[in-house]
Amino acid sequence: MMKKITITLMMFALMAFLVACGTKDEKPAENTTGGSKETEVAKPAEPESMTIKHELGETTITKNPEKVVVFDFGVLDTLDELGIDVAGLPQSNIPSYLSKYEDEKYKNLGSLKEPDFEAIHALQPDVIFISGRQSGLYKELSEIAPTIYVGVDTSKYMESFKGNMNMVAEIFGKEDEMKEELAEIDAQITTIKEKTSTNDGKALIVLGNEGKVSAYGINSRFGLIHDVFGYKAADENLEISTHGQSITFEYILETNPDTLFVIDRDAAVGGDASAKDSIENELVMKTNAYKNGKIFYLDPDYWYLSGGGLLSLKEMIKEIEASM
Repeated sequence: MMKKITITLMMFALMAFLVACGTKDEKPAENTTGGSKETEVAKPAEPESMTIKHELGETTITKNPEKVVVFDFGVLDTLDELGIDVAGLPQSNIPSYLSKYEDEKYKNLGSLKEPDFEAIHALQPDVIFISGRQSGLYKELSEIAPTIYVGVDTSKYMESFKGNMNMVAEIFGKEDEMKEELAEIDAQITTIKEKTSTNDGKALIVLGNEGKVSAYGINSRFGLIHDVFGYKAADENLEISTHGQSITFEYILETNPDTLFVIDRDAAVGGDASAKDSIENELVMKTNAYKNGKIFYLDPDYWYLSGGGLLSLKEMIKEIEASM
């Protein structure tokens, strides 16, 4: 009897040993998709870089830069329209429609003509946008961070403007929004040109500055009134200059524009003088523009301080529409 019990116990012990060995030798079940059962952790995507060609050279940046510095108010209003944050900007003479950027949460980086290089360096931006007033400082700024020139070429205004807008949209992944915005702007301009094409009246554009006046013509800083919107020029031979061609009030009378567009620089920079006080004198009162109520004082925030931006151009279009 004892012998049978001993044999039985030995058999159970052997079976237990074999089961244990079999379990130890089993391999993990293979994943039929070709991997193990363990979840593979996806590696973070590498930042996408892109090279931007502009008037002053080529600049390589990382797409969707986070710390953005802006020295061009047109690009600033574009970024604002697209809902893109900026880290710093020059806070002197900010256009009133962008006054929220005077808040201390935005780093003050000096002025348009005198950037605060120490403050810019401390901010460590990912990209810096500049235009004409800072073009001479391109090399110094590029040594701090990737710098892109976004000044508008007035000799081909819309081509240059759209190039800047599409470039900004591509950098920040806003291509679809920009496509819609530009289509709307094109439609508005087409409507304006349909009206100016049938209007034989001629226009003159002047800038008022402390009682003095300068004129701007075709392909000039404010020449889009002629080149883009289609107003015929009262004088087609005005010199192209950033500061315009210095003129007299006798010149305005002799030119006798049917429409006179005035940009008040004093109002833009907080001066005490008023362009209207000096413009509407006894000589100018003899022009067709004055007699027909066709003197228009354009908002200097859009035309002098800004311009070339998504929002500023839309507002400029509204002012031209109101002149018709």
